[in-house]
Amino acid sequence: MAKLSQVLLAGLAAWAVIVLLLCAAAAPRGADAATACDATQLTPCAGAIIGNSPPTAACCSRLKEQQPCLCTYARDPNLRRYVNSPNGKNALAACKVPVPSC
Repeated sequence: MAKLSQVLLAGLAAWAVIVLLLCAAAAPRGADAATACDATQLTPCAGAIIGNSPPTAACCSRLKEQQPCLCTYARDPNLRRYVNSPNGKNALAACKVPVPSC
């Protein structure tokens, strides 16, 4: 069980680093002007997307806020695997956010 925790923690850390590096690349492109596309805003969803945890209320709130940006994230080679992953799609469904068809 400790090994699984270490793997999940390492995955979360790697995801966080990737997201932080991509902050500048996630500027609004084709999204609503009122929505600032910032993948770091989805940090509360890390447990649901990388792990197998159910999404939290904070995660769902952020997914709904960042919904206009999901296609931008899905086109980004560093983020698409999270948006398109089974856990990513499960988190979107649990939060009643449509899976983007970009």
